[in-house]
Amino acid sequence: MSRLRLLVCVCLAMAAFAGNSLLCRMALKHTAIDAASFTAVRLVSGACMLWLLVRLQRGTPAAQGKGDWLSASALFAYAAGFSFAYISMSAATSALLLFGSVQATMIFHGISQGERLRGRQLLGLAVALAGLVALLLPGLATPSLSGALCMLGAGVAWGVYSLRGKRQPSTNTGHPTAVTAGNFMRTVPMALVLALVMVDQLSLDSSGLVLAMLSGALASGIGYAIWYYALPALKATHAATVQLSVPVIAALGGALFLGEAFTLPLLLSSCAILGGIALLILDRPAERQHTPAPPPGP
Repeated sequence: MSRLRLLVCVCLAMAAFAGNSLLCRMALKHTAIDAASFTAVRLVSGACMLWLLVRLQRGTPAAQGKGDWLSASALFAYAAGFSFAYISMSAATSALLLFGSVQATMIFHGISQGERLRGRQLLGLAVALAGLVALLLPGLATPSLSGALCMLGAGVAWGVYSLRGKRQPSTNTGHPTAVTAGNFMRTVPMALVLALVMVDQLSLDSSGLVLAMLSGALASGIGYAIWYYALPALKATHAATVQLSVPVIAALGGALFLGEAFTLPLLLSSCAILGGIALLILDRPAERQHTPAPPPGP
């Protein structure tokens, strides 16, 4: 994959993830839809969109039989944990726990597989983390134990799903879009079981359903397909740190579309995060050529 194509794919995926965060926030905080129903509608909508994408792409194998149940379980755990955490936690606290656990999962895996961070990369990671803390710390609130555990679990699950997606093309499981579609399809029975278990708390409205469908079809389905496509070209440590940009994009989206304040500290934090990411991922060509690719995970 060329550098330009990789850059475009990463930017689109991060924008989709940020959009998903905004849609979830709007639905679970400002409509009557419950978390289990939101999760079910989101996953079913994502599965339908990805199935359609597979059907429209010439030369792409059918989604049936692609993916695997472990990846699908990780995807479902992320989606469910994310939704339920937003019931009792502030957006800032949720984002800090989610992206912290995602990074910890992926960076730990990358280091365990032989990846090493050079001095400039360590500096970039430190600057990006400092920017993220500066962005989120003013809005932190003590989370409930159940909410914190849900979001931490969601972050670990998303990290596992991303790592498994990173190695899928090398294991002969098929085209990345078909693999993603297969994983989403496998989450549908899990989501329906969750909705049945939580039927006593069922609460629906038209606005919440529309937001859940947009979250599933656009921000999740298309966004995850793009991310899954780009992952094989990224190191695990790079993939983890790039996702630090999502809270920044979400904050900018909140300022533009939800009327949230855009302050000087927000601008400075955004510059620190994006600058740190640039230091981490923009290796010199000579270094990149001599850096061995991490072996497939277990």
